[in-house]
Amino acid sequence: MKNSYELVIRNGNVVLPGEVLKLDIGVIDGTIAAISGDLAISPDTKVFDAEGQYVLPGMIDMHVHFNEPAFGHWEGFRSGSAALAAGGCTTYADMPLNGNPPTVNMAALKLKTEAAAGNSAVDYVLWGGLVPGNLDDLEELALAGVTGFKAFLSNPGGEGEGRFREVDDDTLYQGMRKIAALGGILALHAESEDITAALSADAVRSGRTSARDFAAARPAEAELEAVFRALLYSERTGCRLHFVHISTSAAIEMIHEAKLRGLDVSAETCPHYLILNEDNMETLGPLAKCAPPLRSAEEREKLWKVLADGKIDIIASDHSPCPPELKLNPGLSFFEAWGGISGAQSSLELMFHEGVNMRGLPVTLISKLLSELPARRFGLQDRKGSIALGLDADLVLLHPDCSYTLAPENLLYRHKHSPYTGMTLSCKVTATISRGCIVYTADSGVISGDNGQWLQVRQGQPIL
Repeated sequence: MKNSYELVIRNGNVVLPGEVLKLDIGVIDGTIAAISGDLAISPDTKVFDAEGQYVLPGMIDMHVHFNEPAFGHWEGFRSGSAALAAGGCTTYADMPLNGNPPTVNMAALKLKTEAAAGNSAVDYVLWGGLVPGNLDDLEELALAGVTGFKAFLSNPGGEGEGRFREVDDDTLYQGMRKIAALGGILALHAESEDITAALSADAVRSGRTSARDFAAARPAEAELEAVFRALLYSERTGCRLHFVHISTSAAIEMIHEAKLRGLDVSAETCPHYLILNEDNMETLGPLAKCAPPLRSAEEREKLWKVLADGKIDIIASDHSPCPPELKLNPGLSFFEAWGGISGAQSSLELMFHEGVNMRGLPVTLISKLLSELPARRFGLQDRKGSIALGLDADLVLLHPDCSYTLAPENLLYRHKHSPYTGMTLSCKVTATISRGCIVYTADSGVISGDNGQWLQVRQGQPIL
């Protein structure tokens, strides 16, 4: 073993599971080799002085939409992963639906991996999809190393024969049986298609196409019905479930109660449900359009309450970008505009700003939601998610008192629009380190754009 550190981070407030201590971190061969006070350094050691800053485990964003193959002009691996690195994210999970073809069979997975190889700043895992007609493809995808499967209970939108489709009840039930037999996990977009389709059609027919009309067409009841149905199927099939982008506290409570009954389920929410509310859909327009929609300011406060109570498991961005003309064309109604929030670069700063600096929540709780629990839930805990000896040196330095106003020119997305531009944040990511490689600094920007590796996962455990 080498007797000197390649990298030492000194004097930082190191965020460990459950506590924050002022320590040094020593890195050898891309892994954390020492966590101690006053580490000895050699002349060849690269040193970061983190005095006055937090050193956190890199964020694991389990929900991003990079649109390759074929739609990299919306957002590709290179631009999207660079934005994540600038935001302190060191591992992400790419969803299966917005590329063409969607990742629902081995041929499509091959195209996805070819697009990602050599084009990611940080490490990544890939979701497979569950759609009508692909039950026989699930086992091959699982053996190839997808992190799990994603399904929609409501229409995900898009056009064309090869687009990603929502599941019917039979596909959902049979898919959950098969995924359970494979030891896998199913991620669900939980909104009732029957409810949302009927209300949306009635609204458009009646000429009610404003932002608030869109929100009314996707009510909390649509989320609650879908969550209830999926939990029933989980109980009957034994399938592990992960509910993505939950927008209401009532749904979080329902999922939490299912956990107490012994179901293997988890709940994710997103920064936009904790930072924005339905008023922002009116003031910002389609920049703030997503599904489920933003909820009331009162509902946002209830979400913070269940978060503080430990009932939310994961925070992820649901970064879903598109070219500006699909959102901002003045001829589009709110219903017609593309639905998706561009926010992956800002997740950690938003959660630290609002959760820690403004609301006084422990930084250890925010770190747990962004890093430790995603790693544990998706089989990455032996490499990622915490600052501990032997784990990958995936680290982010964050200055807790460095106010700046987010401007479009700060964004590294292919298309520099986001509902968060113009917002003043009270903290800033100053450096991101992936497996000991410095991939971003605030002074230099993205330093390494091809450091990332695909982390294949089998039976809930990472493989090399």
